[in-house]
Amino acid sequence: MTTPSGTVPPPGGPGGRDATRIHNIGYRAYDGPRLGRSYARRSLYTQSLRGAFGLGRSGRSKVLPMVLFAVMCLPAALIVAVAVVTHAKSLPVAYTRYAILLQAVIGLFLAAQAPQSVSRDLRFRTVPLYFSRPIERRDYVLAKFGAMSSALFVLTGAPVVILYIGALLAKLDFVDQTKGFGQGLVSVALLSLLFGGIGLVLAALTPRRGFGVAAVIATLVISYGAVSTLQAILWTGQGSSAVDWIGLFSPITLVDGLQTAFLGAHTSFPGGSGPGAGLGVVYLLVLLGLVAGSYGVLMRRYGKVGL
Repeated sequence: MTTPSGTVPPPGGPGGRDATRIHNIGYRAYDGPRLGRSYARRSLYTQSLRGAFGLGRSGRSKVLPMVLFAVMCLPAALIVAVAVVTHAKSLPVAYTRYAILLQAVIGLFLAAQAPQSVSRDLRFRTVPLYFSRPIERRDYVLAKFGAMSSALFVLTGAPVVILYIGALLAKLDFVDQTKGFGQGLVSVALLSLLFGGIGLVLAALTPRRGFGVAAVIATLVISYGAVSTLQAILWTGQGSSAVDWIGLFSPITLVDGLQTAFLGAHTSFPGGSGPGAGLGVVYLLVLLGLVAGSYGVLMRRYGKVGL
């Protein structure tokens, strides 16, 4: 390019000197500790667990999980208050029965939070960003599975703790209440693993959160309604041993039958007997198979969502 006078300007500007400068803006290589996969997995687990209760998110995101948590704990607090005031000899609701009675609240929490945990990552294509770090597919699945199960355990375990504290304040038998408390914790732990796996599998099938919510609710409601109806029909009149076998086909009746067989819980099955120890082994194997199967399905699902 030439100037109006036809001369070529010297490099570096009018002064003829090179105006190129190298500025040191303070960047330096990271020489700290490399925390690795375990730290990344633990961080993802913590973030997902907090997110299940809306912590670290907007105020609107906290409303539903906190309301459901309060609804889950409020009946336990009322039961405790009545037991203390009336000097009851026992709690009106057993530790192992509480979660079964409030299954609708658990289902709503799972339907709302399982898609929030995984569907957004799929929809906004952030999963490959996780896998670009020192984290592998099984780390992601374990973190999400563990966080969802832990969130459900907090939701279902907190009322059990309230019942136990109230029972001690009411001066009920310490040994009996401690035994029931332990059985209740085992029951809600199994329920949390089962529901967490099923909820994440259903939510991970679609990046649309609304579809995930509908899938979780439909699966829990339809399976429980169908199983309960069939059990009632078969029991009408003379009863049938098929009632206990049909309980294997719904998540909530599966947990109900398992705790009846091994934890001494009262069942909601028609007839009030529930499966014995022999059939209880089948219940346990089915529950463990569903948990392992959920993990396997999630591993397969995220094997297709790589870089």
